[in-house]
Amino acid sequence: MKNNQFAIVPTDSEAAIAELRTIHFITPEMAALKTVPEIYQALLAKSFPEVHTASSRQHRFANLMATATLDLNEWLAQATVVSNQVFYNIGLQLLGFLPGQDFDLHDPLLAMRTIHLPLVGDSAFDRESLYYAWYLLLNTRGHRGQTLIENLTARGYFVPFYQLPNEQKPLFFNGKAQAVFDTNALIRDVVYVEAPLDTDQDGKRDLLKVEILRPAETATGLKVPVLYTASPYNQGINDHAGDAQMHNVDVPLPPKAPDNNTLADVAAKPDETPIPAARPINQTTREAEETFSREQSYTLNDYFLARGFAVVYAAGIGSVDSDGLATTGDTAETASTIAVIEWLAGNRPAFTNRDADTAIEAWWCNGSIAMTGRSYLGTLATAAATTGVSGLKTIISEAAISSWYDYYRDNGLVVAPDTFQGEDTDVLAAEVFSRSLRAGDAHRIQAKFDAKLAELTHDQDRTTGNYNQFWDARNYLKNVDKIKADIVMVHGLNDWNVKPRNVANLWDKLQDVPVTKKLILHQGQHIYINNLQSLDYTDMMNLWLSHELYGVANHAKTLLPNVLVQDNTAAQTWHGFDNWWQDAKRALDFKVQYKELVPADHPVDHRAAHFSDQLPDKLFKYYQQHLDAWQTELLNEHKDSPLYDHRLLFKSWQAPEAQLLVGQPHIKGSVAVNQNFGMLSFMLVDFGMAQRLTVSPQMIASKALDLGYHWREDDLKDFKLAKPTPFKMITKGHLNLQNRHHPWHAEAIQPNQFYDFELDLQPVFHHLLQGHQLGLVIYATDMKMTVRGNQDLQYSLNLNDIQLHIPVKSL
Repeated sequence: MKNNQFAIVPTDSEAAIAELRTIHFITPEMAALKTVPEIYQALLAKSFPEVHTASSRQHRFANLMATATLDLNEWLAQATVVSNQVFYNIGLQLLGFLPGQDFDLHDPLLAMRTIHLPLVGDSAFDRESLYYAWYLLLNTRGHRGQTLIENLTARGYFVPFYQLPNEQKPLFFNGKAQAVFDTNALIRDVVYVEAPLDTDQDGKRDLLKVEILRPAETATGLKVPVLYTASPYNQGINDHAGDAQMHNVDVPLPPKAPDNNTLADVAAKPDETPIPAARPINQTTREAEETFSREQSYTLNDYFLARGFAVVYAAGIGSVDSDGLATTGDTAETASTIAVIEWLAGNRPAFTNRDADTAIEAWWCNGSIAMTGRSYLGTLATAAATTGVSGLKTIISEAAISSWYDYYRDNGLVVAPDTFQGEDTDVLAAEVFSRSLRAGDAHRIQAKFDAKLAELTHDQDRTTGNYNQFWDARNYLKNVDKIKADIVMVHGLNDWNVKPRNVANLWDKLQDVPVTKKLILHQGQHIYINNLQSLDYTDMMNLWLSHELYGVANHAKTLLPNVLVQDNTAAQTWHGFDNWWQDAKRALDFKVQYKELVPADHPVDHRAAHFSDQLPDKLFKYYQQHLDAWQTELLNEHKDSPLYDHRLLFKSWQAPEAQLLVGQPHIKGSVAVNQNFGMLSFMLVDFGMAQRLTVSPQMIASKALDLGYHWREDDLKDFKLAKPTPFKMITKGHLNLQNRHHPWHAEAIQPNQFYDFELDLQPVFHHLLQGHQLGLVIYATDMKMTVRGNQDLQYSLNLNDIQLHIPVKSL
């Protein structure tokens, strides 16, 4: 294990001792203890909250080795001083590390440094330095990726704190909220928020079902902040309807009629449809009428439920027990999302039932709201933030879409999220329209939704793939300047579902917005990262939310790196940076004519290199069913590759030193095609035999992470180095040749005539090792993402014009 810990708040000795008193590790009785070993023994005694007698503690002590020859009991019987060697021998064992396996009892300090655990260098402790070392140990992450204080929490240390009066809650230690709330006593309410919408056109404003989990202490006056997750999946999904709506991608790429569109021509028009009047409020209550059992939860939210935060889930318009229609990403869905925030902040009504005869306020909320979630969930958090809605203090958006065009399209092409060929906005709407799962409700509403579905299918325009008013209405980047909430963004550099451009564009536009923004880039696909062994992500978010929602002065905004990146060349390695590519001072530039980028054993004439997009029928059908085999063969530079004549592959010199490639690789060139239409696809590749990280975290221990006492659990995972491979795709990009300048403007092209093009590939943050080579693959049909017509399209690229520009940072 290699520990990467960013959420420890630097604390001086005096403050540390005060905090230890607050959590009862230092008690008044300890003042009478005369020797440092006696004090140490008292601290150790509190480290086994699950045992309640001296005899039981003696047995626990006997299982800990203080030195290579003495167990803890034997050592305590003769100890006159507490050395750092003994302290960290015991400390490492308390943290779950094994002597002889994870560390050597003769030299625990070596292990502390190797694992990157914080330590106090004093060779022998006095009372004050012992307390400080203990404070630091409680905040140190153990073998299973949780701090010692979290480990003690799971074993019941904070159970006596459940009885603290409300004025002493929440409780913070090292700037982070602690689990002093009984999750077995959570209050579960259902309310129905009235949104300023009538998407199902029934003459009444849409009511939205909201599920609430809040601490029992709110019933007696404690006001708490809220973690709100807007999840269209929360009330169930209709996989059958989604599958039925999937589009055939084995269709020809069509020529487009040239147009003169400007961005202004495709700007979305505001929806001026009148909405019904708000329902009258005749009576109010503080008690909900409905409850629920098990919600579809996010484990990060579960963690905070034990620590003084309420959690709210809402599936939004078109979901079970709510009104409205699913509309996939438009302004109505955003209004549905922020309606819940407005209610929590006291600015919108909600009712106790669907008859809407009794109103209820969020009287238990302190008015501070955060949004959490991944993918569609994080997307709605981003959408909400771009409205500047009052009460939303921060969002933690993970793998979030910032523009739906960048999710389902790319430079004038229909481009699918990886592994979801044929999906589009209408497919997603059909899947999340969970009202269809209730027969009675479906009987009443299905015809209206079918009409909405037909509208989505038409307006998303899979024929041209152009950016239009439909996509402009689903582009949150237009409203980034309205953001008032601080933002944490998390994204995978190998996420080909919500591709990295989505977070990169948002990050770039946020540079001029006066909010605090943090970015975490990991090497995974479309995943959560709150259960990694090597990164204290949950502690980081505790630090962040304790500051943002409770106002704790814990230096979260300065302590957490602006940009935190997982290294792609080594396991369990994370680095902090000031920015992404915005502060890069230099770049790598390659031009074919200088032979810095040369064809890899591919026959060319003096002017152009050629490839055919059309495959033999048998090979095409094989690749339709074996997408990974297609990608492997695409990168195979040998002449016996079935795809050798169906792409161009260029390779750079061997890197004389390691390079850190950042930002948006930019390609320029000129191309001709034998038809009046065509497309190009590009891959940037790291060539060089090396062990590479898995793109999905691997299981270390099932249900190993306790989120509280007698509460929920999560699996412990992390990325591992896999067997050596000769190459790895870094990034890719796509271009419709009729959209060489703008995705909203289709231009005419003539067969066999060269046209200049340029485009940005999906952004990167990639560590290229010394001796490795960069590869650029140029092809047309992307079997994983584009339409697959297998047409007779012949492409020629002018070798003198191909240029590749990549920003670079110093390592």
